[in-house]
Amino acid sequence: MSRPLCNHYAALLSSSAAAGGRDGARVPGAVHCLVLRTLPHPPPTYVLNHLLTAYARSGRLPLARRLFDAMPDPNLFIRNALLSALAHARLLPDMDRLFASMPQRDAVSYNALIAGFSGAGAPARAAGAYRALLREEAVVDGARVRPSRITMSGMVMAASALGDRALGRQVHCQIMRLGFGAYAFTWSPLVDMYAKMGLIGDAKRVFDEMVVKNVVMYNTMITGLLWCKMVEEARGVFEAMVDRDSITWTTMVTGLTQNGLQSEALDVFRRMRAEGVGIDQYTFGSILTACGALAASEEGKQIHAYTIRTLYDGNIFVGSALVDMYSKCRSIRLAEAVFRRMTCKNIISWTAMIVGYGQNGCGEEAVRVFSEMQTDGIKPNDFTLGSVISSCANLASLEEGAQFHCMALVSGLRPYITVCSALVTLYGKCGSIEDAHRLFDEMPFHDQVSYTALVSGYAQFGKAKETIDLFEKMLLKGVKPNGVTFIGVLSACSRSGLVEKGRSYFHSMQQDHGIVLLDDHYTCMIDLYSRSGRLKEAEEFIRQMPRCPDAIGWATLLSACRLRGDMEIGKWAAENLLKTDPQNPASYVLLCSMHASKGEWSEVALLRRGMRDRQVKKEPGCSWIKYKNRVHIFSADDQSHPFSGTIYEKLQWLNSKMAEEGYKPDVSSVLHDVADAEKVHMLSNHSEKLAIAFGLIFVPEEMLIRVVKNLRVCVDCHNATKFISKITGRDILVRDAVRFHKFSNGICSCGDFW
Repeated sequence: MSRPLCNHYAALLSSSAAAGGRDGARVPGAVHCLVLRTLPHPPPTYVLNHLLTAYARSGRLPLARRLFDAMPDPNLFIRNALLSALAHARLLPDMDRLFASMPQRDAVSYNALIAGFSGAGAPARAAGAYRALLREEAVVDGARVRPSRITMSGMVMAASALGDRALGRQVHCQIMRLGFGAYAFTWSPLVDMYAKMGLIGDAKRVFDEMVVKNVVMYNTMITGLLWCKMVEEARGVFEAMVDRDSITWTTMVTGLTQNGLQSEALDVFRRMRAEGVGIDQYTFGSILTACGALAASEEGKQIHAYTIRTLYDGNIFVGSALVDMYSKCRSIRLAEAVFRRMTCKNIISWTAMIVGYGQNGCGEEAVRVFSEMQTDGIKPNDFTLGSVISSCANLASLEEGAQFHCMALVSGLRPYITVCSALVTLYGKCGSIEDAHRLFDEMPFHDQVSYTALVSGYAQFGKAKETIDLFEKMLLKGVKPNGVTFIGVLSACSRSGLVEKGRSYFHSMQQDHGIVLLDDHYTCMIDLYSRSGRLKEAEEFIRQMPRCPDAIGWATLLSACRLRGDMEIGKWAAENLLKTDPQNPASYVLLCSMHASKGEWSEVALLRRGMRDRQVKKEPGCSWIKYKNRVHIFSADDQSHPFSGTIYEKLQWLNSKMAEEGYKPDVSSVLHDVADAEKVHMLSNHSEKLAIAFGLIFVPEEMLIRVVKNLRVCVDCHNATKFISKITGRDILVRDAVRFHKFSNGICSCGDFW
């Protein structure tokens, strides 16, 4: 009677262990009760083995351990069952103790130990266990303990995690010596290991030596080739495959996207659709990333519609990818709509939305969403915090940025390089370049991003020597510069008149660093020649460019022509600017300024009529200053501020004091045919002067006055602010559309070269 009953209980326990889930977790306890009630004590060993295994697999380790401790003489099988359960649960101390107490061990014991160490992120200890296995001289059931296929597969993965080429090759040799070379179970991880170690030749040789290849081996080889940027070879393996599964197609889509071949990734995705291959969240994630990189909003919308039809739109991974795609396509409102519809959000979803707002110039919204995320109970990681700090940097919001700096210190995220680099950028863009450099020096490690952040910060101040010294130090440290780094260096050279130095750096970009030249780099060179008055050289440079400058490039040349009074090159630049961007007001405004400086008011009127006819609108100048968490915005002749009367009284006092110090208004910036007295009146009420007057009244004397302007500072305001800083003894920082100007005791940091 008891034998059939024992078999019945064993079968129930085996099926519950295989089933898993809530029901699988309840069955062992119920069967245990029946065993105690219906079977003699102690129950047969094989029933207890099944019971312990069922407890362990259902995650009820304390009960499994209690049952094990109650066994009078647990055999090797039951010890291995508990050892495997402890390894699976990553309870390494318990696993170590049990392994050490075992009177006898076989390959299964060592496999459990190696798997436990590998799964817990301790591949070096897994390698130690493997070496102990090789030294084991025990004999179990008449056979010497030796590694199995499972052992070797685990060791390949451990060697891969360690990046230990010598160990990897030793394991490979051991696989061949033990006769496991014909098994895809061990061969496929070998291909993956060699590829991840950068030994793609060895990976390809292992792949070619395998006589019978399954789809897993092909997928592993394609992944390795794409990982090593061998796209053509990967494409060849892909096309040679007879049978492809969804992983094969997804691997190609992902690999092409990661190698910058987004258009080809879209083509592969279309083929995948045409062949009716099932598409999962990873495929959608990769193809949406490709659409974002291409700014292919139409294709992105089609894929979005397909996710809805296939019911993947509710997937958190796909939803996050959609937010990222729409953000990169400059469709921030669509990104926001997807984000708001997501019923479940994780840190990746929130970060995607925060980064998206930052990429689209919506810094305030980024800060707001970050606050929502915290209210939702999601803790930021280093990338999330770095992203919201970058948004504060773009807003030049030092107060909020400093709060996030404190959060980084409290949360322990301050040491992360993403956060450190964002803080360097924040303080640099907010004009606190000394604080930016101090933070940079405190970093234990500097990468391309952190160097570029500080280089760009110094460049915005026009500190060419500091910028160049830092850049040269970056090169000496072996940190590779990128295109953004060179924009900072070239800008610094431009703003300090270092033409030859800037030209040398420009030529080294392609020759020494292999950087693809962008419109911004050409614009920097146009600015370098133009700002130094070498307009003919700027013209020659433009004519030799492989493509025409963009609107910013033409506007840069035109601005220099206005400053130098070169009508011939100025008209050429204006005509090309109109062709490039007919709605850009810069061509009209700068030409108006040039004609006005020569008293050619009929030409000025003609240009203004042209602006009206084409409905071209000039962006109105405005300046703002932040005080007590409120932004105060001013425009020229602004009377709307609650303290307008006090501000204008302060300006009148300043004007009289400046006149005593020898200040003379520069009316060349006024583009109206009016009397000089009226021009002086217009100049005295420019937006930055109103903002500075507000700062002098309300900002405490020990604090720096920080003003931001959306356009370039005019010559007169620049000169006037120097006088104001001297008269009041206050330091004033003005961030205009181009750079920072720090005024102190009558001197500007730009050296009057801007």
